[in-house]
Amino acid sequence: MTRPPTARPQEDPLFARPRQAALLTAGVVALTAVVFALAAGHGTLARIQRLDDAWLRLMISGRAPPLTAIAKVFNVLGLVYVTLPVRIVLAGYLALRRRWWHLAAFAAAIVLSEVLIGPLKSIYDRTRPPGSLVATSGASFPSGHAIAASVTVVAAVIALVPAGRRRVGWGAAAAAFSIVMGLSRAYLGAHWLSDAIAGIGLGTSCALVTALVTDQFQRRRNRGPLLRRAPRPAGVRPSRHVRSG
Repeated sequence: MTRPPTARPQEDPLFARPRQAALLTAGVVALTAVVFALAAGHGTLARIQRLDDAWLRLMISGRAPPLTAIAKVFNVLGLVYVTLPVRIVLAGYLALRRRWWHLAAFAAAIVLSEVLIGPLKSIYDRTRPPGSLVATSGASFPSGHAIAASVTVVAAVIALVPAGRRRVGWGAAAAAFSIVMGLSRAYLGAHWLSDAIAGIGLGTSCALVTALVTDQFQRRRNRGPLLRRAPRPAGVRPSRHVRSG
């Protein structure tokens, strides 16, 4: 006797509270847009540059061998030779677990961020700070290291950690890692502080936006089968159209 096939359990949604997630996403995107808008204006960029110069002088005056060693470790962590294998492993894990919606959100965040980095650097074409302690290439704004780090860790937390208190804790850790990565870029003189802030905001925005969009698609997809399988109330017959002659 053959057993009837069991239905595969539905994948958990990316967000338990989509409205709160939408508000958070809107806030992060709005703040990021403000930073990019300020950097695009010559007058506002001049004011930002004065703050960046002051921050760079502070970083140079506070340099110490232990801090420099830590900052250089973060420099390595942000290189493509590290981020790419980590991303592949995370994507493979999600595929093995058949968490397709979570995989889609994670992959979309990475792809979106990578697509944006090159054009944005070309548009702003900002010169890097002088005297970087590590090798650099390309324009300065926004920070590629900050984008790669923030989008990877934030998207990974959303894809791997179930919604709840655990995600809040891991999310805070992801935010802290992104901030330290950004500060390390300014400490090393590889980027201005505003470059790092813009990179953190852009990477986080990519992770949140793609997760929110994927979550909406997942909910709509899951809602269809539930509506089709909804039981009809007892005593109610389907309506028939009566043709009048």
